[in-house]
Amino acid sequence: MEVTPKIQEQLNQLHDKFEAINQNTSTHLEGLLWAKPITYWDYIQTDALLSLQIQRTTLPDEMVFVMYHQVNELLFKMILWEMNQLCHNEKPTTDYFTEKLGRISRYFDMLTTSFDIMKDGMEPEQYLKFRNTLTPASGFQSAQYRLIEFSSTDLINLIDNRFRATIDRNTPYEHAFEHLYWQAAGKDYHTGEKSYLILEFERKYKKIFLDWMEEYNTINLWRKFKQLPVVDQQNPELVAAMRHYDKTVNITWVMGHFNAAKKYIESVPGNHEATGGSDWKKYMLPKYQKRIFFPELWTKEELDHWGE
Repeated sequence: MEVTPKIQEQLNQLHDKFEAINQNTSTHLEGLLWAKPITYWDYIQTDALLSLQIQRTTLPDEMVFVMYHQVNELLFKMILWEMNQLCHNEKPTTDYFTEKLGRISRYFDMLTTSFDIMKDGMEPEQYLKFRNTLTPASGFQSAQYRLIEFSSTDLINLIDNRFRATIDRNTPYEHAFEHLYWQAAGKDYHTGEKSYLILEFERKYKKIFLDWMEEYNTINLWRKFKQLPVVDQQNPELVAAMRHYDKTVNITWVMGHFNAAKKYIESVPGNHEATGGSDWKKYMLPKYQKRIFFPELWTKEELDHWGE
């Protein structure tokens, strides 16, 4: 083989690369002799990925339920991947911010338009049978979704609306954690005691949540938006993009989830709880929770009628 100038330059670059980390170039080149060519299934880890769908029942539509939620978690991971880059950029430019916001929004747009897969993709009779095997597990326990919320907005906007007046930026994170809006869905209304649903959730993730709350306190998506030049913060297209993300996550996504749950849970007469035991309507409906990431970008009338 002729060692062309291009090949020689590539060899020189490889040598510089390995020398910089105190590695022997010849050893790495020899290793290439025995390396297998990459395949699609090895790169994507197809076999491992497709082995993760395990049903608890013999009902075929449970597989739809399992796979749909796994797809959601993969998309949550994509969202967090973009948020991590944006929020840890000390001084993002407006173009960089807009690009990342666009990616994050597209992932959530995909999530919100996918609910018909679950809403119209299972027989209610099958769902009402296999859902009993899921108790006390609940979609409430998606840790990645909670991390997305912490990464999006100031913590005060995730506090139960009843307690916001008593909490500020100097409040200990542990105290704020106990007053997050979703805490109410995991507590007995009469005794205030936490359910098994939330106790297990906290046992698994509370330390991660507290660390994340502190880390993103000053670098969340809203804080990065406020770092942009004032003229860009007032740009109608960027403001519309921020409002779109806010509405998509806190109204469109939530209502898609609510309508899917409503179809199945209310498909037979009677009073039905969510699998985790929560009052799912009050927990999920935006008009009750008033979850709003960027309240400064909405009018008073829009805030008053949020989710209606």
